[in-house]
Parts: sequence; C-alpha cells; structure tokens
Amino acid sequence: MSKPKHIHILGICGTFMGGIAAIAKQSGYRVTGCDANVYPPMSTQLEAQGIELIEGWGAEQLDLKPDVFVIGNVVSRGNPLMEEILNRNLPYASGPQWLADTLLRDKWVLGVAGTHGKTTTTSMLAWILEHAGLNPGFLIGGVPQNFGISARMGGLPSPASGRGDGGEGTQFFVIEADEYDTAFFDKRSKFVHYHPRTAVLNNLEFDHADIFPDLGAIETQFHHLVRTVPGNGLVVCNGREESLARVIQRGCWSPVENFGSNDGWNIDANEQVSFNGKVQGKLQWDLMGEHNRMNALAALAAARHAGVPVAQGLAALSEFKNVKRRMEVRGTVNGITVYDDFAHHPTAIDTTVAGLRRKVGKARILAVLEPRSNTMKLGVMKDALPGSLKDADLTFCYAGNLGWDARGALAPLGDKAVVKDDLNELIETIAAAAQSGDQILVMSNGGFGGIHEKLLKRLQ
Repeated sequence: MSKPKHIHILGICGTFMGGIAAIAKQSGYRVTGCDANVYPPMSTQLEAQGIELIEGWGAEQLDLKPDVFVIGNVVSRGNPLMEEILNRNLPYASGPQWLADTLLRDKWVLGVAGTHGKTTTTSMLAWILEHAGLNPGFLIGGVPQNFGISARMGGLPSPASGRGDGGEGTQFFVIEADEYDTAFFDKRSKFVHYHPRTAVLNNLEFDHADIFPDLGAIETQFHHLVRTVPGNGLVVCNGREESLARVIQRGCWSPVENFGSNDGWNIDANEQVSFNGKVQGKLQWDLMGEHNRMNALAALAAARHAGVPVAQGLAALSEFKNVKRRMEVRGTVNGITVYDDFAHHPTAIDTTVAGLRRKVGKARILAVLEPRSNTMKLGVMKDALPGSLKDADLTFCYAGNLGWDARGALAPLGDKAVVKDDLNELIETIAAAAQSGDQILVMSNGGFGGIHEKLLKRLQ
C-alpha cells in the first residue's frame, strides 16, 4: 500500500488553515503544521484529529520532507522556514490554491463573499443543504452551532434526498469566500481560487485598509470572482448595494438573482419570503436584525440553485442555530446579560446594536468595543463610530495600543462614551455603571483579554 501524501502547513493555527488541515486529514493526507503560537482551542482541535503541531518556524522542519508546503497568509518574506523553502526550490502552494486544485476540483462549490455576514450566511447555507440530506462539505471562518465544527469534507447526498440538480454523484462544498489576500506571493483575493458554481455576493463596503487602497480596488477583486462563475452557474447578489451593481456592470456571464429588492428575492415585515413577486413561505426563527434576514435570502437562493426547494430551506432555517460569537449570550448575572459579538466594522456594529435594540425594547444597552481589526487599528473608520453606536445607551471603548485618539473620535457621543487604556479599569467602570435589566454587548474580532468571563465574575 502506498503511503499517504504529506502536506506541511505553515500558519496552521488560523481558522482557515486549521480548516484546510482538518479536511485534508479527512481526505487521507498525512498533515503536519507549524505556527508562531500553538495554543488552544485550535491546537487541541488539531491534535485530536491526529495532526502533529510544531511551535515556531525552525528550518529543521524541512527534514519532514512533505510532498508540498502549504503556506498561510501570516507567513511573510524573512520567515526562516519560508526562506529555506525558497532557497532549496521546494514545492509550495498557498492554502486557497492547494485547496482548490486538490480537494475542490470535482465539487459543486458554493462560495459566500461579502464584507459582512460571510460566516453566518455560509453556516445557514451549509445547514440548509445538510437538512436536505445533501451532506455538504464546508469550510467556515467560525463554528456553526448546528455542526459544532468549522470544516469537514462531506460526501455524497443521502439517497433519500433526491439530491441536487447536478446529477448523480454531485458533491457539494460550501466555503466562506474571503476577499483578503491569498499569500505573500499571491496578492489576489482568496476567493478567486475557488471557482464556485454558485457565488453569493452578500454586500461590499470598504474594509481591510491594510491591503486595499480604496473601495474600487475591492470591487476589482469581486469582479475577478464574477469572471470565474460558469455560464451554468448562478450569482446571488445583494440588490441594495451600488458597489455590487458596479461589479456586475463590468461584465457577468452567468445568471444573476438579486435579493433584498423587488426584482428577485425579498422578505416583508411579516417575514414572508417572496421570489419574483410570488410568496414562497414564512421565515420563522429567533435571529435578530435586518442583516440576518438578508443573509437568509442569500442562503435560500443559493440552496435553491443546488436543488433545495424554498419550503425545505425555510424549514431548515427554523432550526438554525447561529454561529458562536454572533450575538452569543455568555451569561446573565443579577439580571444583567452579557453578549459576545464579532462585529468590528462600523456597519456591522450599527446593525448588531440595532438588532439588539429591536429585541430588548427600552432596556439599556451598554456597548463595549475593542477596535482591533487592522482597518480599525489604522483609524480609517473612526469617524463612522459615533453614528454606529447611536442605539446604545452607554459606550465603553478599550483604547489600549490604538494608534489614534479614541476619545476624540467618540467625543460626539458626549458623556455617553467612556474610553479606557487599561482593561481592568474598563471592566471596573462597566461593572460600576451596570444595573439589573441591562444588556452588555461586547464587540471585538479577537479574544478581548477574556473580558466576558472577567466581567461576569466582577458582576457577581
């Protein structure tokens, strides 16, 4: 018996590369990997799957002699292991390229792109296909609670499913299609590698100021994605976004279904979903916010393209559990509820706070913010922050290690905003202000120093 092919992943502890590791292992590869910081939860997840982890970037890892080195986008020139791979002319590929060429080649790929809502919409879509018996593979930048894992290879649809319209043996793979760049040697967006047959364009705003100079540059990358969708494919497009209209106007060679507008998919105030003016059924679930209603329309449209009737899609969404860190309740102490949310762009902050406001009515919302993403750290979006927090009663901002003046940026909120440079001081200030009935909404795309547990402990 021939020994399994071996890949060694540089930067394996990121969500995306860890997902590639998991599905490569499930596909029969020997998988090893390294990263600067090898620690839970990703390290324990990977080790539980029999993936050998190495801390650091030592050149001695070349002795593993893998068939190919798979390079994550945390790796840059000057990395000692990467320099030695280049010096010796050893085979290497980016994560997205390797994934697309090796594991996705013969799959019906459904790719979900957009500035906001990618993880949630990808999770909804994967769950609809799963609920319909299509047994999809998926790679998601978060942990969908319906599955409890962020990546799996999937397999053939169950015989009872009646399968999708791709014919016998169609295997579906749902992927969060990120516009971030691929690797130090490939500055195209990751999503250009995936060649989806079904492409969701959820929304498009300026973000990733560390790699894109302006919105036009991101629109160009989105058009690169549109160029890869085949004629028998489908582009599912947010009909409310001028930026996406410009992308489609550059040229599109596939059918387009819009959502959120009268021509195409829509949802009314009574949660009735319609397509081209015909009512399809009712969306019944517990998720908050207009953004999630739009995510649902996108997922229903994409699933329908894969052969899932809308009624079946709606039934699946009634059982959908949101992704971890999306308005996730972390605990309630003395009548005070603490939520964790991934929101980090002003638009996402705005929709998240507005969604909570609709849920809790007149109860006080205490928004707690860590401007941690690369875009936020650069201060590009700081002027939009006060407006995005308008629905909160009080705002608490952690300004540790920020390169811009958070106090000045939030000054329009007056005494409704408190800025602290010390995390413990911030926690004390929040605890002192909190009253029974308050909703504390913590927003960050990082761990935020374990603030949720510390705050719950302090509130006791």
